[in-house]
Amino acid sequence: MARDSDHGAFMEKFILQPSSSIRELPLKGLTFAVKDIFDVDGYITGFGNPDWARTHSAATSTAPAVLAVLRGGATCVGKTVMDEMAYSINGENQHYGTPENPCAPDRVPGGSSSGSAVAVGAKVVDFSLGTDTGGSVRVPASYCGIFGVSAFSWCCFNHWSHSYGTEL
Repeated sequence: MARDSDHGAFMEKFILQPSSSIRELPLKGLTFAVKDIFDVDGYITGFGNPDWARTHSAATSTAPAVLAVLRGGATCVGKTVMDEMAYSINGENQHYGTPENPCAPDRVPGGSSSGSAVAVGAKVVDFSLGTDTGGSVRVPASYCGIFGVSAFSWCCFNHWSHSYGTEL
């Protein structure tokens, strides 16, 4: 697709079909995208960096989060642009371009899960997977006019509270 149709949200497009099932799956008919930080079997995880992508092999397995969504019945349509190595909150990537904020094209989309937020905000996909340890889902979601949830803050805090401390 041209940049205009997907707002520059994607690093790579592909189709991963959901698991086949005889029963009705809750995510059947929905599409999603994944940040270029999630492994997908047969695809290189580049972390938004062409040097990393060029010097590493394709993944030999798919991340559990991606598998869970596929098992729920959704179809994955590709990997999204992210801040290089997830080191920024702006959503800019000097190598692959900055995804266009669908709500405010003259402003940054926020990051580091910029492409994931843009793909949803532009209604290219129904939902997307990103990562968030310091706002990398919530910030771009707020910039792009969508709702973003950090699963860490509501499901994982008690499990990891000793590692990260109670001040979270």
